[in-house]
Amino acid sequence: MRDDGFTLVEVLVALAIFSLAALALLRLQGAAFGTMAQIDEHAMGGIVARNVAIEALTAAAPPAFGRESGTERNGGRDWRWVREVKRSADVRLQRIDIAVTAPDGRVAAAVTVVRRAT
Repeated sequence: MRDDGFTLVEVLVALAIFSLAALALLRLQGAAFGTMAQIDEHAMGGIVARNVAIEALTAAAPPAFGRESGTERNGGRDWRWVREVKRSADVRLQRIDIAVTAPDGRVAAAVTVVRRAT
């Protein structure tokens, strides 16, 4: 007599292999979501940094030398920025460094621009 089908051991081995593959896919998905969140944070931080830079570049008068900080709401989150204005090697130019921190305190983006001092 011939038996058709799988034995219990074969079914258990197949289930074990399937469960390992499913766990691997779940870990991969978790890593992808984490990476996506980091990319989103850096992108939004970059937008905030560029907004602060554009404000400094388009103002009628150049910004004062020194350090200034503030917050900006973008993407439903509050971003803290620090702008530091320094003299450059050319006295006619200002160096403006901008750093943006995410709501959790990590640096999300940094931008440096140059503007005429007068």
